[in-house]
Amino acid sequence: MEKIYLYTRFERFWHWLQGLLIILLIITGFEIHSTYTLFGFERAFKIHNYAAWTWLILFIFIVFWLIITGEWRQYIPTMKKIIDVMMYYAFNIFKGYPHPVPKSKRKKHNPLQRITYLVIVSFLIPYQIITGFLYYYYNELPKDCIFGNIEVLATLHTIGAFSFILFLIIHVYMTTTGHTWTGHIKSMFTGWEEVENPHEIEEWEVKKLAKDKK
Repeated sequence: MEKIYLYTRFERFWHWLQGLLIILLIITGFEIHSTYTLFGFERAFKIHNYAAWTWLILFIFIVFWLIITGEWRQYIPTMKKIIDVMMYYAFNIFKGYPHPVPKSKRKKHNPLQRITYLVIVSFLIPYQIITGFLYYYYNELPKDCIFGNIEVLATLHTIGAFSFILFLIIHVYMTTTGHTWTGHIKSMFTGWEEVENPHEIEEWEVKKLAKDKK
C-alpha cells in the first residue's frame, strides 16, 4: 500500500459543493411538488432557484478546469476490464479479492466509473439543467411547442431528479468499498488515498501512453 495525493483542492471543493447543491435541489424540488413541507413553498422555490444558478456556474467552472488541466482524459471511456470491475463489485469484493483496476494519478476512475461519470457529465447534468430552465421559463414558451405542457416538463424534470437520487445511493455505497469503509470519504477531504501498485501500468493504458508521447 502506498499513499498518494490523488485529488486536488479544487476537485474536492467542487465534489462536495456539487453534492450539497444536488441534495438541496432534490429536497426543495420535492417540496415544490408538495410532497412535504419543510421550508415553505416560497422559500423552497427561492432556494431551489439559487441552488440551480449556483450549480450552473459551478458546472461551467468544472468543465473549464477539466479542459485546461487535461483531467478530461480521466473520463475517456474504455471497455477494457469493465467485466472484471463489474464482477469485482458484484461478487469478488465480498471474497476479499483486490480491485482489478487500482487507482493512480493516471487513472483515478476505473472503466465502470469512467462510463458512469461521462454519462452524468455529458447527459444527465445538462438534461436536468435544460428541463429545469424550461420549467422555470414555462410561461415564455410557445404553447404549440413540444415543451408547452407544464405537466410534461414537470415529469421530465422529476425523472432526472430520481436518476440523481439513484446515483447518490449507489455513490454513497461505493464510497464504503475501499480498504476501510471510510477510506474513500477521507480521501475526498484530505486529497490523499492509500492505493495498491499506483505505478503499475494497465494493459489498456499502453496504447494511450504511447500515443501521448508522440
